[in-house]
Amino acid sequence: MANWNDPNVAASGFGAGANAMDQAVDAGLRSYMLSVYNYMASGVLLTGIVALLFSRWEGAPALLFGPGAAKYLIMFAPLAFVMVLSFGINKLSTTAAQGLFWAFSVVMGLSMASIFFVFTDASIAQTFFATAAAFMGLSLYGYTTKKDLSGLGTFLIMGVFGIIVAMLLNAFVFQSNALSLAISVIGVLVFAGLTAYDTQKIKSMYFYVRGTDFVGKSVIMGALSLYLDFVNMFTFLLNLLGSRE
Repeated sequence: MANWNDPNVAASGFGAGANAMDQAVDAGLRSYMLSVYNYMASGVLLTGIVALLFSRWEGAPALLFGPGAAKYLIMFAPLAFVMVLSFGINKLSTTAAQGLFWAFSVVMGLSMASIFFVFTDASIAQTFFATAAAFMGLSLYGYTTKKDLSGLGTFLIMGVFGIIVAMLLNAFVFQSNALSLAISVIGVLVFAGLTAYDTQKIKSMYFYVRGTDFVGKSVIMGALSLYLDFVNMFTFLLNLLGSRE
């Protein structure tokens, strides 16, 4: 059975799908990528709706910012879903993977509701549409480019870990506005690059999983990757450009 993280995907030629697209448009690939984008966009929409509705509930501030474990549960619950999907995808059925993806989108919405208490609604909307435009351009580049982005992907993934470490240090040690600004700038660049990289990886994955029972789960994992790229790029861009309440 195919493995989402199987190194054989890279070994088989990371950008090889682009060469096939030069000769003929593969209807199966188009259908596959459309499914990935549909799941990703639906997940983002669900997250946005949940975040907006939850932020309008009078009890939300106490849960998100008050004392107790609730705020940490809301904060880290999305990570638990990502880990289950990432490490358990081979053992999950396609239906179970789909259910976990929708559940993840909901809990992510609860977590992201906090932005409505920090930034103005207008700046959130403006940043969202700016992120959407950038995402479409970057994903289109990743889909159409003949350049192999696998080397760039390794560098960017290392950058994600660096950002996480820097954010933790800044939150608990330095508490520096300048460092926070630098992290946001680097975060936008890293996830912009990952959008192109992940799109190419998802495209190449199709040629590896087509005709297998892993296709449905591959769609979910592809949607999850692009979802995370979009949401993280949006969050870092909002920290840079958003007008605070």
